[in-house]
Amino acid sequence: MHVLVVGGGIGGLTAALALEKRGHTVTVVEQSGVISEVGAGLQLSPNATKVLNALGVGARVMTDAFRPQAAEMRWGRSGAKVFSIPLRKAAVNRWGAEYIHVHRADLIEALRAELAARAPESILLGHRLGRYENRGDKVVAFFEGGGAIEADLLIGADGIHSAVRAQMLGPDKPEFTGCVAWRATAPVTALGNNAPPPTASVWVGPRKHAVTYLLRRGSLANFVGVVEHKTPGDESWTATGAKEQALKDFKRWHPSVTAIIEAADSMNRWALFGRKPLPKWSDGRATLLGDACHPMLPFLAQGAAMAIEDAWALAACLEGEADMAAALAAYEARRKPRVTRVQAGARANAKLYHRGNPVTRFGSYVPMAMAARAAPGFVRSRLDWIYQYDETSL
Repeated sequence: MHVLVVGGGIGGLTAALALEKRGHTVTVVEQSGVISEVGAGLQLSPNATKVLNALGVGARVMTDAFRPQAAEMRWGRSGAKVFSIPLRKAAVNRWGAEYIHVHRADLIEALRAELAARAPESILLGHRLGRYENRGDKVVAFFEGGGAIEADLLIGADGIHSAVRAQMLGPDKPEFTGCVAWRATAPVTALGNNAPPPTASVWVGPRKHAVTYLLRRGSLANFVGVVEHKTPGDESWTATGAKEQALKDFKRWHPSVTAIIEAADSMNRWALFGRKPLPKWSDGRATLLGDACHPMLPFLAQGAAMAIEDAWALAACLEGEADMAAALAAYEARRKPRVTRVQAGARANAKLYHRGNPVTRFGSYVPMAMAARAAPGFVRSRLDWIYQYDETSL
């Protein structure tokens, strides 16, 4: 079967690898003239690394990854720990795979290189989708500027502003969450004694929070800061913002947070919008995957992981199923309950991280700190439903 994947990001490249592994011919079309990613990091929890390992690309990804020592929550201003949960060996022992931090560009390159080695010339750059058309047992993609490709299946892995989804379901109606996100990286050597800890750290405060962690074997520090704002701005990961505003938003916060902002070459700032679950994921021989299908707010760090899981699940549902409609229905039935639950969990975490009232902060964080010290296994168990999940075993 020939599968056309629209989008050369994490989800699209992972889907191509999963399909190639099962003997399908894949073509990935990317609107950009180069397969790349903006400069930022992401967290890959064990549910994602299990899939990457099963696809045989895990070793490539690990080359430039960082293995955090623990998952922590800290007070934003003082830096005092609310709790700290060991990772590394503990993650492997409990959840069956590594918990890692990786630069998006490094992950994209690992996936691209693996696909190029297995299926040379399977990636076509500079192809912006105009529309698709179902034609019986085929689907045809038409590209802006001319040209068309016929395939047995088209996968829309073209991100949060998906052209495939727009044709399938019309314009979406995102709802502004009241939060905007900052993102930046800085060399650890530029931070001196203010380098963030070698952990996955959430720093909490009234109506805002920050996340810090290390990338590229510990040489690069990553910062994400989420602040409540009335004015949304652009919903684009590449939109920029003024460093002065970011420093103002995190004024008097711990130096491990503010030092990254000060040392960063540039700051990205984008608005966070929520979306309701889609009424359907497929239209004839076109289907959706990853952010094109179920955009994730960043508060559980599961956006990339859900796209990676989708990729394996779709390929598995297509295997041995001659009826395309049945295969795509099985894919949606297999994935929709899980991604919907993760979306809801991310929304709930946003409220947890931004407690504005001192009483609610005390009532939320102090019991968490006590539980982490008295029963760390119980705290880890609250993450089992996400991290223990193994899409490759279903």
